[in-house]
Amino acid sequence: MTAEERRNLRAFQDYVIKILDPTYILSYMSPWFKDDEVQYIRAEKNNKGTMEAASLFLKFLLELQEEGWFRGFLDALAHAGYSGLYEAIESWDFQTIERLEEYRSLLKRLQPEFKTTVNPKDILPEVSKCLISQECEEIMQVCSNKGLMAGAEKMVECFLRSDKENWPKTLKLALDKEESKFSELWTMDKEVSHIYTPVKPRNYQLELALPAKEGKNTIICAPTGCGKTFVSLLICEHHLKKFPQGQKGKVVFFAVQLPVYEQQKSVFSNYFERLGYKVAGVSGATSENVSVKQIVENNDIIILTPQILVNSLKNGTIPSLSVFTLMIFDECHNTGKHHPYNMIMFNYLDQKLGGSSDPLPQVIGLTASVGIGDAKSTAEAVEYICRLCASLDTSVIATVKDNLEELEEIVYKPQKFFRKVESRTTDRFKCIISQLMRETESLAKSIFDEIGTITLEGISQIRNREFGTQKYEQWIVTVQKACTVFQLPDKDEESRICKALFLYTSHLRKYNDALIINEHARMKDALDYLKDFFTNVRAAGFDEIEQDLTRRFEEKLQKLESVSMDPSNENPKLKDLCFILQEEYHLNPESRTILFVKTRALVDALKKWIEENSELSFLKPGILTGRGKTNQNTGMTLPAQKCALDAFRTNGDKKILIATSVADEGIDIAECNLVILYEYVGNVIKMIQTRGRGRARGSKCFLLTSNAVVIEKEKINIYKEKMMNDSISMLQTWNEAVFKEKVLQIQIQEKVIRDSQGKVEPVPDKENKKLLCRKCKAFACYTVDIRVVEECHYTVVGDAFRKCFVSKLHPKPKSFGYFEKRAKIFCARPNCSHDWGIHVKYKIFEIPVIKIESFVVEDIATGAQKLYAKWKDFHFEKIPFDAKEMPK
Repeated sequence: MTAEERRNLRAFQDYVIKILDPTYILSYMSPWFKDDEVQYIRAEKNNKGTMEAASLFLKFLLELQEEGWFRGFLDALAHAGYSGLYEAIESWDFQTIERLEEYRSLLKRLQPEFKTTVNPKDILPEVSKCLISQECEEIMQVCSNKGLMAGAEKMVECFLRSDKENWPKTLKLALDKEESKFSELWTMDKEVSHIYTPVKPRNYQLELALPAKEGKNTIICAPTGCGKTFVSLLICEHHLKKFPQGQKGKVVFFAVQLPVYEQQKSVFSNYFERLGYKVAGVSGATSENVSVKQIVENNDIIILTPQILVNSLKNGTIPSLSVFTLMIFDECHNTGKHHPYNMIMFNYLDQKLGGSSDPLPQVIGLTASVGIGDAKSTAEAVEYICRLCASLDTSVIATVKDNLEELEEIVYKPQKFFRKVESRTTDRFKCIISQLMRETESLAKSIFDEIGTITLEGISQIRNREFGTQKYEQWIVTVQKACTVFQLPDKDEESRICKALFLYTSHLRKYNDALIINEHARMKDALDYLKDFFTNVRAAGFDEIEQDLTRRFEEKLQKLESVSMDPSNENPKLKDLCFILQEEYHLNPESRTILFVKTRALVDALKKWIEENSELSFLKPGILTGRGKTNQNTGMTLPAQKCALDAFRTNGDKKILIATSVADEGIDIAECNLVILYEYVGNVIKMIQTRGRGRARGSKCFLLTSNAVVIEKEKINIYKEKMMNDSISMLQTWNEAVFKEKVLQIQIQEKVIRDSQGKVEPVPDKENKKLLCRKCKAFACYTVDIRVVEECHYTVVGDAFRKCFVSKLHPKPKSFGYFEKRAKIFCARPNCSHDWGIHVKYKIFEIPVIKIESFVVEDIATGAQKLYAKWKDFHFEKIPFDAKEMPK
């Protein structure tokens, strides 16, 4: 089992706990569980209940290290009859089980009526296929021993745990067959299970929707929590219904972040499928397995992450935007520079300004804040907003004006508090780590002194870099980039030096991270972070340099342990945070909190602090962080993000969610009345969104920081918000024709600039080049041997390259198009093992697929070296893959 599967199972454990009775599968798990563990689980069920037993079962399960236990668990689920849970874990897709939640809620509510009106014995033969066979036996046993009402209670308990997709319908049919009175209450009409979906739209929502319903391209700017998604449902429904017989509308809804995409796909499906419309979605996570062309052709409403459409327009899968009649951009303030939203709108504007007779779709943008960029005055802010309108081809900004009172009843603007807190006056931990960093810098410097031609300072322009800052992180990145293209006549020496510098700078980065954790959390958490890192270093190659750096750290370890355990070194910021949380939960024990922090490492550190703090552990913190790069373990997988959000929404025990900026935008977080920005501040858009997370009446927003500049910056954001609102009000007084003309002039100017930049096609360099491993500089291949597969994948032909890499089975093998991902490939040089890409089966051929960011490109004639982040930036002669070149 891979680490990711273990992480996913941990992320989805709430679902498993709700459904699984572990005593039904223990007999199948005997190869992995000890007898005393089995007895312990059975006792837990008898003494505390099924969910507690399931929780204990999972704890034991996730601690297992033996080979094959994960497959054993899946087989046990299948044998016991948990087919729904089996499928959900097999695919890590719990949507089917999630959809049953509203029926569970309904049955819980109706339980008193169920037990007094339903005879469980009568309907059991009809519903048994939706239950586990042991459950059916237990229901009959309870009926015999305790009576029909107790049996009905037992049946409800079993239905609430059922993982069968059709149990609500099967129950309905069984009740109808018995002509049960309860059947009238057990309705199968699905309502939209969304927090902002009232049966009747509110007046302010109708006001926001009006210009769009009139067919105008519109930006809808309204506070977070007012139900902009519901407004988009109203617009969408009106749009689809307006087409005469024989014609059809086609709507595309864009969401940038994957959790938002998942949420909106669910909302639109629930709302429109009951009206007979087809809804589907494609995101980066699913695009490999589906045909975008077919999804667009076969559905009325398509939810997309925008890059999918950018790619489809580029490769001709979608011929033009004219296939759509309405485009809705969620969080539309992102439409700028090279954002995918702008790429889509460039395509739209080229069609509009190019005189095409093909119809263009209507455009709707949704945002809590259009922003004002760097504007210093209202006039500059107006210009900025006009440019956003030009990018989205809109000349109407819809805000709530006539129904403000109603809006303010629904969306409560939280009170904002600024809290200046003190940092530690002395910091022994920082002193020790800074000493280790100086030693490590000195070792790196001595490497350069050996060569004498270049200095560590000389390769980076970043000065006054302090340890424990973002600036220092930037310096490390600059040094690493410079090392990558650094050259010497002696290639072995070059490889040794580059590798050494990489090791020194990666250790410096970890020390820097630890200082940031120490600054904002506990010393203990910063030290744990470093101890984990050095444990991993020991487990890997562990060459001489790593041994030396580890020895230096371990020499200081006892002192670091002692300092981190000293109560006098407690972080005063945490005392203040603890005080605020205690105070707020004393005033309102039902408070729901989102705590925003800057980094993932801080999320983990603050979670541990809350869990280990006896005064705060009752908060049972959940976490929400971004996905990060796929080759790093630091990010949260999409299933884990979904599960964290669901747990915060539905589990009353989880009272606090610790989040990075991923929760800023659009994710529908349950009403929370306390938002804490912990050393966290951004631009005016970010401020309005994070503050907008506090949706409940009487909500509060605290900014906690030890830096007076941060408070000043936040006050400037409040001033900018006022400037933005004033600018929107001014634009709303403009004559619509004047506004349209202004927008058109901006579009024409922008297109001239765009076209002049876009016309210069780079000439491919036909000179042969070398690709060297980016980490150790080992030779990999020549560009003349590179072939392009399906326009975007790059392989290397010839037997020579096969000797340069080693492969390991891919942790997540899967198929996409003609490709079957089978293994990962790494540099074959001992002690390097740099990730070079993947090994795939393409049609009938076994080929490597390499990624350019893993290599340094060297000019054979001059020896000059260059780095490329993407293949599209590397302008060499690209030869298409030809099956005839492959060995028979």
